[in-house]
Amino acid sequence: MTQLHSETRTPVAVRPGIDIALAAVEARLSQFFAERISAASAYAPSYRRLWESARDAAEGGKRIRPRFVLTAYRGLGGADDDSACTAAVAYELLHTAFLLHDDVIDGDTVRRGRPNVTGSFSSDAVARGADSARGRRWGEAGAILAGDLLLHAASSVLARVDADEWTRERLLEILDHAVFVTAAGELADVALAERLGPDAPTLDDVLAMTEHKTAAYSVSGPLMTGALLAGGGEELLAPLAEYGRLVGIAFQLGDDLLGVFGSEDVTGKSIVSDLRQGKETSLIAYARGTSRWEEVAPSLGSADLAPREAAALAAVLEACGARSFVEDLLTQHVEGAVALLDDPAIPAALSQPLTDVARSCIGRIA
Repeated sequence: MTQLHSETRTPVAVRPGIDIALAAVEARLSQFFAERISAASAYAPSYRRLWESARDAAEGGKRIRPRFVLTAYRGLGGADDDSACTAAVAYELLHTAFLLHDDVIDGDTVRRGRPNVTGSFSSDAVARGADSARGRRWGEAGAILAGDLLLHAASSVLARVDADEWTRERLLEILDHAVFVTAAGELADVALAERLGPDAPTLDDVLAMTEHKTAAYSVSGPLMTGALLAGGGEELLAPLAEYGRLVGIAFQLGDDLLGVFGSEDVTGKSIVSDLRQGKETSLIAYARGTSRWEEVAPSLGSADLAPREAAALAAVLEACGARSFVEDLLTQHVEGAVALLDDPAIPAALSQPLTDVARSCIGRIA
């Protein structure tokens, strides 16, 4: 399923001081998992291992969501990083929870080049004599439970932020909305992937799924959270939420392009995988409405699609106008996001890094 999971290709907001605050976020994440692992030791050894696996799942990312929290907080003049770091930890725990659940939905056993919770628990069960089916059920149960625990922890951590009651309630509303919308996007993604609708997916269907699954919890929620903690009012939250929606979609449009036209040496992403899986991307949705669709449909979703065949499909997608259409659509979303930052309520200290982030979505396959 598509999501802002491709950490090596995600645009990041970096400004002086952010990396120092991120070090504090890392320390808090380490402390959180150390405490949970220690507490889990009072139960079955497998429960301690579950928390250790959850900790491992949280390692290795670029902390995109914490960066957005901290960028908004610092950009609006926030000076005491304590509350912002707490909120940043909450969003990273939320992200890890979604990764764990997403892997179960996709049937994946590896993430970031190593076994995920499902993979490690499954392998351990098989090593202890279980057959592959029982091992898989054990692994998936572990991943679901780990995701549930981190999903709850995200709310619990955020509820303890050092803020007045109104601000804390508003922060929890934003997080709750992000979870609610992301689940809708995940369900829509599965429906598109399994061809469960009565009609072929349209571009609007694909964009709506992308927006719901990615933008709210990855960009809009973290930005609004950092802004609130810095004292920003509702008049500031609205443009930041819309900026996040547009940038979230723009990133995924760029990811769709990378998945077919990118360089594997640069992105680390296979240019065959999306086509083999038959992903309903913006490129496919556009191509379906062109006269060249019959050249795409027979091979799309073929598990044994060869690189040469994938290259031929890519050529058709370019010839039918899908590539240029998606590139133009990406640019429109980026320019729309940048235009929102031309607001008197948004200081240059925030608008500039967010402009940089938005524009970084363009030209990633150049």
